[in-house]
Amino acid sequence: MQKEVFIRFSADQETVVPLSASEGMSNAEARRWLDDQFIANECEPLRASGKVLTGDKLMAIAEAAGAKRFADDAEFRHGFAQAAVAATGKSVVRVDLEAGRVSF
Repeated sequence: MQKEVFIRFSADQETVVPLSASEGMSNAEARRWLDDQFIANECEPLRASGKVLTGDKLMAIAEAAGAKRFADDAEFRHGFAQAAVAATGKSVVRVDLEAGRVSF
């Protein structure tokens, strides 16, 4: 089964990361990758309670990394996509920074 992650930065700027069925990481690895990137990119919780949901992490990391890093850093791009798919348990994940939402 084909897996894809879409990251939309603006109306005219979107990155699509296709993954093969064999590419992936475990849920635990995905959560660890997202936690590490959340800290490394100095992301802030989006909620006043301080609780950080998986969708919040995906949004914050994508925003902090920016379109240039997704375009230039294949290792990061694929790591993000693998973590997004594994952490959500879905084969298609859409991170829309312009609309402020994640759907899967």
